[in-house]
Amino acid sequence: MVYQKRSKQEVAERVARDLPDGAYVNLGIGQPTLVANYIPAGVEIILHSENGILGMGPAPAKGDEDYDLINAGKQPVTLLAGGAYFHHADSFGMMRGGHLDICVLGAFQVSATGDLANWHTGDPKAIPAVGGAMDLAIGAKQTWVMMDLLDKKGESKIVKRCTYPLTAPSCVKRIYSDLATLEYTLEGLRLIDKVDGLEKSQLEALIGIRIGS
Repeated sequence: MVYQKRSKQEVAERVARDLPDGAYVNLGIGQPTLVANYIPAGVEIILHSENGILGMGPAPAKGDEDYDLINAGKQPVTLLAGGAYFHHADSFGMMRGGHLDICVLGAFQVSATGDLANWHTGDPKAIPAVGGAMDLAIGAKQTWVMMDLLDKKGESKIVKRCTYPLTAPSCVKRIYSDLATLEYTLEGLRLIDKVDGLEKSQLEALIGIRIGS
């Protein structure tokens, strides 16, 4: 059967729906920043940015950008009522001190046991960009990954064992991708949902790993 991939915006909306009311959440650089634009009405999510923001809002309307107020990816953001900005050392104290409920990060690879590799591909020509990813992956109570399931070569980013340098071991709780949403359990990967037309057996063939349901 033919299946249609979810767009990055649809994946962001899918992540936002699962954020629990009242949660303190960090959104990583790249795709995860889109989640801020899809927080459901009536749900209070306190968004944190590692460069020193708490109470971050969605992206500003075109023409309303203030480049003195940016997220960790240097994108202009808004500040909700009651929000604050502060020194990044205080921000990292929040991250390392276990004060964040969830961080949503991108990934180059995620292993079958939840190891995360998202800062370097090992390419000697690539510029390492770890930022606060290690602090977030270990410090947050839950680490969620938001990514395309396949890389540009068509190979799965979910692998039996990471071949790229690790950000953190056994830290990933959920994967939100353009083809499926998966959760790590004591028994291994469990399927939460998938796009219409994609069979579970096809998904297992794509990633080369058995999935529970």
